[in-house]
Amino acid sequence: MAVSSSEWVLASHNAGKARELNALFARLPVVLRGAEDFELPEPEETGTTFEANAELKAVAAARATGQPAVSDDSGVAVHALAGEPGIHTGRWAGEGRDFELARRRVQDRLAETGPDASRRATYVCVLCVAWPDGRTCTFRGETLGTLVWPVRGDLGHGFEPMFLPDGYAITYGEMTPHHRSRVNARAAAMRKLEHVLFGAASPMAGT
Repeated sequence: MAVSSSEWVLASHNAGKARELNALFARLPVVLRGAEDFELPEPEETGTTFEANAELKAVAAARATGQPAVSDDSGVAVHALAGEPGIHTGRWAGEGRDFELARRRVQDRLAETGPDASRRATYVCVLCVAWPDGRTCTFRGETLGTLVWPVRGDLGHGFEPMFLPDGYAITYGEMTPHHRSRVNARAAAMRKLEHVLFGAASPMAGT
């Protein structure tokens, strides 16, 4: 499946995600326009999976604008907490999106489970592309790692300063945006999107 040069709506109200996705799409023949350009409301995320929430956001934006839309739903699934916060990652931060609070809540919950609790976690990102005619494609990326405490680094957002990916000595919060955007779950999902929609000859193929 291939797509031609076009303008897509970035169905995200999260500034950190928007920056990273704009950087990833910059190498592709697609121009992203932000949700704020169309004054799109932020839909309620009622899905029970990352895929469902990503799809409902992309579909809502595509229907409202009449243009293709791409959305992102991502979060951290902590193994010892039965996958929480998972799809509720943003909600753990409260209405003010206070991720310092969210990280503290995860740390407190892990402490309650005992000193031997596993700190293993999976960072998940699902990208969904929706077209005005109702077609959708979803792409899932995952990275495994360990949660650290105290958090380390101030270069990331959300749970990134708490997440130490396997094979690295620094957290996502200590990585430069360029480095992080090549090795995180969003990058893994993006590679799949590029391969399916833009072909194996895309600029990121094989990276």
